[in-house]
Amino acid sequence: MYIAKRYLFSKSSNNTINIITLIAGIGVVIGTLALFIVLSGFSGLREFSIGFLNTSDPDIKISASKGKSFFYDSSFEEKLNLEKDIESFTKVIEERAFFEFHNKTHIAFIKGVDTNYTKVTKIDTTVYVGTWLTSEYSAGAVVGNGISNLLSIGVFDFLEPLKIYVPKPGNDYIINPKNAFNTIHTQPIGVFALTDEIDTKFTFVSLENAQELLSYESNQISAIEIKVSNIGNKESLINNLQSKFGSSFKIETREQLNAVFYKMLNTENLVSYLIFTLILIIALFNVIGAIIMMILDKRENLRTLYNLGATLKEIKHIFVLQGFLLTLIGLFIGLTIGIILVYLQNQFHFFMITPHLPYPVKLTQMNIITVIITILFLGYFASKIASSSISKKMVE
Repeated sequence: MYIAKRYLFSKSSNNTINIITLIAGIGVVIGTLALFIVLSGFSGLREFSIGFLNTSDPDIKISASKGKSFFYDSSFEEKLNLEKDIESFTKVIEERAFFEFHNKTHIAFIKGVDTNYTKVTKIDTTVYVGTWLTSEYSAGAVVGNGISNLLSIGVFDFLEPLKIYVPKPGNDYIINPKNAFNTIHTQPIGVFALTDEIDTKFTFVSLENAQELLSYESNQISAIEIKVSNIGNKESLINNLQSKFGSSFKIETREQLNAVFYKMLNTENLVSYLIFTLILIIALFNVIGAIIMMILDKRENLRTLYNLGATLKEIKHIFVLQGFLLTLIGLFIGLTIGIILVYLQNQFHFFMITPHLPYPVKLTQMNIITVIITILFLGYFASKIASSSISKKMVE
């Protein structure tokens, strides 16, 4: 270790070797910095994106395994009330529908909700024009920003209703196409904005209006959405609910409801990590080159060490340690700069996605550990490759 440190920190008589070693160290610093910032950026984007799902989706959703609806009775409610980990639950109806406003049309989903819906999700906080559903407007509708733009919908336009159509069940429409659809007229009272996908997908109405549109009975619904009081007991709660309601109902978590989205996030994170690790491997060729140049420069010293009794394995170990130290120093500098930059971005928002939205980054212990393990492993491997160039013939 003493000799490895001397070789690393002492200036060589050959200035070219000093320059190559400096370049190798800078390469490790930049590679570490880039890898850490990319991982922190994806962690920030992940948290940012999941924040939207936490606003719009429940912790747990219960729906029928077969069919689009089921009947909610007192025994169903009693089973839910007995679960202490349920903070609140709401009845919902969800169905694809055809929307018409001022001769403009769009196909999206209608979602009928009761008064408890805002206790389970925070979708009401995303309404930026008008108001959320209230008893004051029995035929009120809250539309997504995307639907509002497509249909040119304003709020409280009492001259023109938002017409919503769904096909009637059965085959009667074959005989008389004019009677093919159930229709309700609603009054847009609010516009919400969350994500492009959700904004063009949903329009919220009262549960009673949705039941009228779909010709459902008063206790017929599509799903129960649940907010959990203790997220740590979510798995236990799901098992309890599944045992109570049986195979007739499927119980899904927020992650299962958005499985494709979570898979996409994890895949993007992994691919980015692999790409920047590849770039880091290329940068570590500089470390290999610097160590080999140092070996060639110190050939006379190595012969002296060998003649004094050092084994070939011990001589190789000197340069493994030298390369490892070079990597360790580059890792420390790069990681320190990276942590400072991520902290400053969180505090002062130097980089913006939009004029009002800073680029999200997140400082996590897992990212720090991942970078440390990756850099040290690659640095050690590069040092082993470089030290393998020392042969018995060279030291003799």
